[in-house]
Amino acid sequence: MEKNKAKISAIILAKNESEMIENCINSLNWCSEVLVIDNGSTDDTVAKAENLGARVITFSHQSFARKRNEALKHATGDWVFYLDADERVTPTFAKEVMVNIETGEADVLKMNRENYCYGFEFKNGGWQSDEVTRIFKKTALKEWTGQIHESPDYEGAATKIHSPIIHLTHRNTEDNLRKSADWTKLEAELLYKSGVKPVTLFTLIRKATMEFLRRAFSKGGYRDGMAGLIEALVQGMNRMIVYIQVWEFQQKPSLPERYEKKEMEIKKLWQSEKNL
Repeated sequence: MEKNKAKISAIILAKNESEMIENCINSLNWCSEVLVIDNGSTDDTVAKAENLGARVITFSHQSFARKRNEALKHATGDWVFYLDADERVTPTFAKEVMVNIETGEADVLKMNRENYCYGFEFKNGGWQSDEVTRIFKKTALKEWTGQIHESPDYEGAATKIHSPIIHLTHRNTEDNLRKSADWTKLEAELLYKSGVKPVTLFTLIRKATMEFLRRAFSKGGYRDGMAGLIEALVQGMNRMIVYIQVWEFQQKPSLPERYEKKEMEIKKLWQSEKNL
């Protein structure tokens, strides 16, 4: 495929994505450059990315918006395309993007994501209306904002293309829980700082149950079969985990202070013991 006349910088946010990074980069050979913003990987993500010709920028931060903004500083293209390591694009997608860029009719491109969870394409459960804005003329993109669910602030006209991004997420339970661990604590911290009411057992049960029912039935997740119901259950558990961590933040004295107190008690016992 010939490279587009306008330079496109593909930007991948990654942390410990050794399993996914190579195929992601390989689907971007139509772009002028590939930048990988590495959030402190401890596996061989960086080595694999560099071996494929990507330029790796190490930048560790909890905020996805901050990482996307940092990437913008390093991009040299006229356009920027943000992609996650577990996302892929097809040749049809690439051709449609290049046609839109060549016509010059839009400054921003939106698209849907085609989501695969537990090996199945999800068309219900809230996954069916997953529109994202990922391609920008560099001069049109001002910044990304938001701690967890970040969104772009841009100027100019936006148009939606037909081809989707392929999202290969929640590949198994371990992968699902690992992703949950990354964002549930941050969401819990934000809720705590907002002054949410004290968390009770009823809060935990209600939050988990309502999220499961919303995903499985209100959003039609059951139509995606057993995988859809499992995903709805996991999302319900995620809501419970968020509020369990809110409860942790609400404890006075804090959990670290409680453990430190117990450590000191044990230390004093050993200091007073002379016969051992």
